[in-house]
Order: sequence, then structure tokens, then C-alpha cells
Amino acid sequence: MATSALLNSPFFYSSSPPPPPLTNRKPISFPSSSSKSLFPPRSSLNPLILSIHHQNSLITPNCNCNCNCSSSSSNDNKYLFAKQNRYFFFSSAALDSLLLLCASIALSISLFVVDVDSASAFVVSTPRKLQTDELATVRLFQENTPSVVYITNLAVRQDAFTLDVLEVPQGSGSGFVWDKQGHIVTNYHVIRGASDLRVTLADQTTYDAKVVGFDQDKDVAVLRVDAPKDKLRPIPVGISADLLVGQKVFAIGNPFGLDHTLTTGVISGLRREISSAATGRPIQDVIQTDAAINPGNSGGPLLDSSGSLIGINTAIYSPSGASSGVGFSIPVDTVGGIVDQLVRFGKVTRPILGIKFAPDQSVEQLGVSGVLVLDAPASGPAGKAGLQPTKRDAYGRLILGDIITSVNGKKVTNGSDLYRILDQCKVGDKVTVEVLRGDHKEKIPVTLEPKADES
Repeated sequence: MATSALLNSPFFYSSSPPPPPLTNRKPISFPSSSSKSLFPPRSSLNPLILSIHHQNSLITPNCNCNCNCSSSSSNDNKYLFAKQNRYFFFSSAALDSLLLLCASIALSISLFVVDVDSASAFVVSTPRKLQTDELATVRLFQENTPSVVYITNLAVRQDAFTLDVLEVPQGSGSGFVWDKQGHIVTNYHVIRGASDLRVTLADQTTYDAKVVGFDQDKDVAVLRVDAPKDKLRPIPVGISADLLVGQKVFAIGNPFGLDHTLTTGVISGLRREISSAATGRPIQDVIQTDAAINPGNSGGPLLDSSGSLIGINTAIYSPSGASSGVGFSIPVDTVGGIVDQLVRFGKVTRPILGIKFAPDQSVEQLGVSGVLVLDAPASGPAGKAGLQPTKRDAYGRLILGDIITSVNGKKVTNGSDLYRILDQCKVGDKVTVEVLRGDHKEKIPVTLEPKADES
């Protein structure tokens, strides 16, 4: 390319005709042999500067001074070269261009001759400098992302026109690998109503998942995938009993279908209480965080600064449905016991009284405190013990049933209190239920039993 530029340059002459003669100038006269010649012998045909036009004057061999001679009338600085009786006139700008061209040729040749990597020759890259906390966050994300999965909830739908049965996605969520046996932990509301479930691992491989078991009351579910063990990286499990408000937390999930998204925040509150999305049963000791949790984050892990699991992202408090800075996670201490039971038995054995009770607002309107029994089936623990349900008499008048005021000496003011007490009990335990019947109180022993569909 450099050679081509040189050949096309107007300053490269090989056999071009001499320039037109200078007008109004005296011809150059060569001195006699006796005088000192300005030219070397003809054998050495190197170009020599014969005359220099300086300050609008041509200094000729006949002039021995540097003054303005009358023989000069040119207005341009020119260099007169002679080679083999040929004369060429170059302007100063042209000479500068020629020198620049020569330098370019030399640089091009050096790049071809010297073995220099092209990228390193023209690009200077400096390593990105991160702060210590940034490096810790990046490392936490890189180490825990392989444990987070993407869950797709598929449902069977029938086309209204063709009557064809189609399987379409009806929702998605997050989850994480629990062990090398392929158990995946997520929220129950993520898989609720699904005909099929698919789990996508961090390497984008997808597997069909089977439901091992679920706990509607605590919104926890366990799935299982038949994936190679080398692709399964269980998440490190921590503890949630010693958490403190203000410590950093990290949430990894798939909000709005954007897989493996990291959000950060702090623990905003502890020992919160939310209701299960499936049964309305309260979930105690919930972690509140301001880390952004959006639809699709459900079932994903909440991690502490060491990368250990401390909770499952479950719900948000938001009028719009998007993150408002108030998110809730089920503590890992609660999740651990539920997952162990689901993996071993496929169900959670939780004790019940076997009653249906009225909403808390209805009891408050009566001016009493406690849980009003609406129904107590005879086959259930409360019915067997003799608790009275609400009913109507022969005239259609409403007769209130028993109002539970305490269990094992612990005061009961609403349904949440009753559930909280029962969560501390086991199947087969005998508890003392104090009820308000009419205008007097009675204490009734009741033996707790599991749910009928869990026995």
C-alpha cells in the first residue's frame, strides 16, 4: 500500500519530461574548470542543491551573496535539483509530504520485520480494578449461580376451535439444588396447578421434574430431576436463628423470566408473619428484606454475605405487584425440617384440631376474644373430644359454638395464635383446650391427629 502511494505521488519521477523553462531568469552558467565547480564529477550523479530560492530571491552560482538579486522573480520557496541534466522544482510542503511518506514506509516495514502481536501493538488494556466488597459480591454470585435453577410451570389447555389439547406455560419461578440426588426446593405456589414441570439448570440444560412432596401451609415444595451428579451443585445451607437486622443479603432468581439475576439489600426486619398463599395459614419468623424481589424470584435463595442459604424468597408487599422494597423470605431453619420430611416421607405430618373457625373479624364484632368454632366433624379430634360447633335451632336462630380462648395455658386471641401453638406440637400430643361455652368456661382435653389426607 505504501509502495502504491509512492508510485501515484506527483513527486515521484522516473522518466518524466523536464519542467518548462523558467521565464525572466538568467540561465545557469557553469564556471570554468579553473574555478571551483559546484558539481561533483558526472560519474557521481547524486542530486545536489544548485540554487536555493530564499526570501523571494534565487541565489544562483553567479551570485556569491545571500542578498536579493535582480535575477530572481519567483514568489515560491523552491529547491532546484539536478540529476543527469534534469531539473526538478519542489515546494517546501511537497518535501515535507515526501519525508512523511518515507517515515510511513519505514514504519510499515518495521511492523512486518519485527514479530509483534497486532492486538498488543495497538491496544493497551488495563485490568479492571474492583473494590473489596465488589470482588466479594462477584465471587458470591459466581459460586452460587450454578445452584439456582429456573422452573417452568406447564398446564394442559384445550383449544376452543380445534379442541386440540396443548401444554402451555402458565407460570415460572426459581428454585435451588438441595442435594446430589437431584432434589430441587422451591415454593409451593410456583408449582401449584401444574400438569408438568421443567427445570432448567445453570448450563441451560432442561429436565422434566417430578413432585416429591409439598407443604401448602408453609409454601414449600420439593421436586426431583434425573440429572447427572456432576451438573448438580447443592447450595450451602446456613442458619437463620442468629440473623441481625442490617446485615447484607443477596437474592438470586429469575424475575420476569430473566434467568440468574442478582439483587442485593439488607435484612429490614425479623420475626415477621405472613399468610400462606394456598391455605392462609400463618408462616412465622419470616425474614423481611429490601433486596428487590419480583415475580419470578419466588422459590429462589436468599443468601448471607458468606454465600450460605438463610431463606427462600416467597412474597412481596406491593400494591403494584412489583418490588417495593418490602420482600419476605421463609427462614432456612423452618425450611430445613420441612424438606427433610418431604424427602423421607413425601409429606409433612402436622397436627390439627380438626375444626373450621370463623374469620377473626366476626369474633371481634361479638365483643369477645378467641377462635369461634364453626364446625367440628365427629370424626376429627375436636369432635371426638366434644367441642360444640355453631348451629341453628329449630326456629332458625343462630347458636354460637365454643370459643377457644387458650391451648395448654397459652392465650388464643385469633386464628394465628392457634396455628402458632399447634406448630409447636406433634401428632399424638394431648393438649388442654379452654373454651367459652355460653357464659362459662370449660377445659377439654384433645388428642391431636394428622390431616386425613396425610395419614
